[in-house]
This record gives sequence, structure tokens and C-alpha cells, in this order.
Amino acid sequence: MIKGRTVATAVIGATALLLSLPSAEAAQCGSSPAGFEAWKREFSAEAQGKGIGPTALSALMQTNYASATIAADRGQRSFSLTLDQFLAKRGATTIVAKGRQLKQSQAALFASIQQRYGVPPGPLIAIWGMETGFGSQRGNQNMLSSIATLAYDCRRPEFFTDQLYAALKLIDRGTLSGSTRGSMHGEVGQTQFMPKNILAYGTGNLDVAANALNSTANFLKAHGWRAGAGYQPGEPNFAAIEAWNAAGVYQRAIALIGRQIDEGGGAAASR
Repeated sequence: MIKGRTVATAVIGATALLLSLPSAEAAQCGSSPAGFEAWKREFSAEAQGKGIGPTALSALMQTNYASATIAADRGQRSFSLTLDQFLAKRGATTIVAKGRQLKQSQAALFASIQQRYGVPPGPLIAIWGMETGFGSQRGNQNMLSSIATLAYDCRRPEFFTDQLYAALKLIDRGTLSGSTRGSMHGEVGQTQFMPKNILAYGTGNLDVAANALNSTANFLKAHGWRAGAGYQPGEPNFAAIEAWNAAGVYQRAIALIGRQIDEGGGAAASR
């Protein structure tokens, strides 16, 4: 009986100890910098348990709370503009004019992409111009700090936790590094890919325009793009543009600018 009591006591003690340990999903979101360092430690333990390696974990522990990213995430007012206002704010006329030039000067590249993925130049060039001004504005934020901050933040932690795990995997693979620079939400490259999309659709270094454009076409094809079908609202390929960005005004702008580039001639960005 004494031995039985000893075993039972040991089992109860072990159970209590397990219950007192942090759970595998212990990292708690926050809304200020105050809890970020503790969150990193908790998240790092979770990530290690899920197979993330030391290089990525070290990079994660060196991240800083990205106050500029939080401010940008709270202030995305342009997506509430009308289409005409949005086009003017984003410089659609300039994008169309430059886009037509690029369509001609890079004709072989765009022909190759269209043959492989079925995506014509217009929407790809529209995305390229809209996202980074054809590579001139790729962002100067620390990619990993931005994504880690958004994964910690209580506004959309689930979405950005997935992005953070993808970023850590890419760092472990050497595709990205802890010093990679990007835009406010962690987008990188000529057409601004998030880490999960890099894993799924990326083809090479996305700071290289040809790679980024091929990757963007790969994304669109994977989201239902059909060669030769239309891509305006209500047409079959518009759904692939919707998958690229959730904002309705952005989607309509890409479709319109893309059509203006593909058709050529006429007034730039007119409807």
C-alpha cells in the first residue's frame, strides 16, 4: 500500500508540474511594446518545438518592436478612397505611361511569362508599378521585425503568425536573412511578396524584376488565372486579382491600369 501511495503521489506531482509549465501555444499577444521581449522568448520556444533552426531563432530574438509598422497598420486610409481618388493618389497615369514603355522594352520577358503562365503583361506591370513604382520603392523596414511585431500585436495575430513562421523557414533556408529590408508589413521584392507566398510561389531572388514578375504570374495562375480570359470585374480572371490583394479599390485599379497597358493608346488610366 505504501508503494502504491508513493507511485500515485509521484503521478499526481508530475501531472501538476506539467500543468504548471507554459503550454505549446503560450505566447500572448499585446498592444504595446511592453510585452514584446517576453513574447519573443515564448514564441521562440514554440518555434523551436516546431523545427525552426538556430539561425532563424537568433534572428527573431534580435528583432525590435516596429512602432512604424503598427502606425502604418492602423492608418491604411487609402483603401477607403473612391476609385478615382485612389488612382490619383497612386499615380496611375504615370504607371500606365511607364508600363507601356516597359511592355515594349521587355517584350521578350513578358512573352515568356505569358507563354508559361497565361498572364498578359498588363496586370503584371500594373501590380509592379502599384506595389513599388517598378522597383524604386521597396521599403526600408526590417522585414522580420515588422512581421514579428504584427504577429505579437492583438489585431491580426493569426494571419501574421503564419507569416512569421514562413519568414523563419526562409531565413533557415538562406532565402532571406534577419537583415532583409521590406515594406511596413514585411512585404519584400519588386512586387512585394509576403513570406508565405514566397514559400509557395517564389522563383528566385524577388529583388530581381524578372523573378518577381514570374513569381507574380505563378501566384495568379495558382489562383485560377485562365489564359485568354478577361480580367475586368465580373470576368473570369478578376478572382485571381482579388486573391492578390483584399482591398476592392486596389483590385479595380489593377484591372483598369492593366487594361490600359495591354490595350495601349488612348488616355492613360481613363475609363
